[in-house]
Amino acid sequence: MKLENVPTIRDLLDVAPVKHNDRTFIKYIRNGEIAEKKFSEVRSDGLAVCRKLRHVLPECTHIAIISKSTYEYIAAMTGILTAGHVAVPIDPDFKAEDVAAIINDSDATALLYGVELAENIDTIRKLCPAVTFFMEIGDTEEFNSIYEEYSETSQYAALSDVKMDPDACALIIYTSGTTGDKKGVMLSCEALVSNLIFEPYSDIVVRVDTVLSVLPLHHIFCFITGYIGPLHVGNCVCLNGEMRDLFKNMLIFKPNQIRIVPVIAQAMLARIKAIQAKNPDLSPKEAAAQVTGGNLDMLLSGGAHLESSLAKAFEPYGIFLRQGYGMSEASGKVTIPDLDCPVDCSGRLMSTVNARIVGGEIQLDTPGRMIGYYKRPEETAEVLTEDGWLRTGDIGHIDENGLLYVTGRLKNLIILSNGENVSPERIENKYKENKLVSEVLVFAEKDTIVAEIFPNEEYAQAAGITDIAAALEEYTDKLNETAAPSEVVARVVVRDTPLEKTALGKIKRTRGNADGGEA
Repeated sequence: MKLENVPTIRDLLDVAPVKHNDRTFIKYIRNGEIAEKKFSEVRSDGLAVCRKLRHVLPECTHIAIISKSTYEYIAAMTGILTAGHVAVPIDPDFKAEDVAAIINDSDATALLYGVELAENIDTIRKLCPAVTFFMEIGDTEEFNSIYEEYSETSQYAALSDVKMDPDACALIIYTSGTTGDKKGVMLSCEALVSNLIFEPYSDIVVRVDTVLSVLPLHHIFCFITGYIGPLHVGNCVCLNGEMRDLFKNMLIFKPNQIRIVPVIAQAMLARIKAIQAKNPDLSPKEAAAQVTGGNLDMLLSGGAHLESSLAKAFEPYGIFLRQGYGMSEASGKVTIPDLDCPVDCSGRLMSTVNARIVGGEIQLDTPGRMIGYYKRPEETAEVLTEDGWLRTGDIGHIDENGLLYVTGRLKNLIILSNGENVSPERIENKYKENKLVSEVLVFAEKDTIVAEIFPNEEYAQAAGITDIAAALEEYTDKLNETAAPSEVVARVVVRDTPLEKTALGKIKRTRGNADGGEA
């Protein structure tokens, strides 16, 4: 899908100060106090970095950037993207060797890095001989001097007059993708902007909120929804910084909206319930206010399946919690949840996204679609159809109202001997609605469905459940009563240890995981 007259990030920067009455755009904690930057200041600082980069790197190149989610990171990313260079954001928690591998694979010749990488910079220099320009970004005298030295009244002013090609690669973000190992997803400027500019103007989209930015900005979803989107809509974005400061910062910034992953919602709910238990005279909203700051009424979730029970649990506190759907290969966003979305759906398709189901797989035609995987034409061909649609690798369905329901991964499908296809995630999500289940893995054994469960013993003790295996068997029988014949669980395995996980914390889908005691 191709759209006409898509604005660039530079266009958004130029319009924002006037469009939003030059309100405060970015807030963050610096030296124990709240620092604020208006839309005009973000524009000025970002374009100063743009001029700096154009001065020292006049030819278009790939620039790796690795830093925590700070204001300086935003200024640096803005500078790269408006200078016509290609940004390569990297997770600051990666080991030096992993950072070097991405830098080398992306053919980056420059590196902008935060203070957290400083102690490893000599290692990076040795491992990345092609990198010839290094610049530390942070609240330092040297970096802050860029804003003045390369201002729009300086001798370098004309360097920011860059004509942007909306179809050219603007960013390479490394992801596990739909086919395995990490690979560089190439995204154009149009892809970065299109799914924010042209999405349906629902109540969620047009709200001018104070948004607490919790998730790391090196992820494409977080960068688009935590920076490019608010730049267009006019949100005030408060940078959370370290995850350990989340609950402290909620009380400081008092946000209306936060984008999260389910585990954050679980932690938030636990704190609210703890306050209720200690203060039974408080109303649900009063208890929630002591955790959230009092203004929070919207949580938008992504990154992992959101259990319906968790979404419903926030309703008594006046907080709307729903999930959206997206992937790096589609610039992070495919759906957005709105106030009419049921708790079990994955959001409503944006108006610019066409979706179809082929062989159970969700396929997409969207202006946010990637150009391809960097230097990997064969793997690009695997995920793009002959007519240019993106194969997501996810299975699901779309209803007549444009609501998307994601039910699992295509590669995880269980194929029974009778030809029936079974989504293990669909069954697992039903188990996850039971508080007795901490972790669950569903697989096939001798053509029957098995559920391997690591129970929540703390909950069992609190609920007075003495025979966990029997309770899980009873719950399984109830699920089987309404399950399709192919989804009937024939056996339950109860583990005494957690399931084996990947480095990213995802449960490994191998039969070797089944080493717990059998019920």
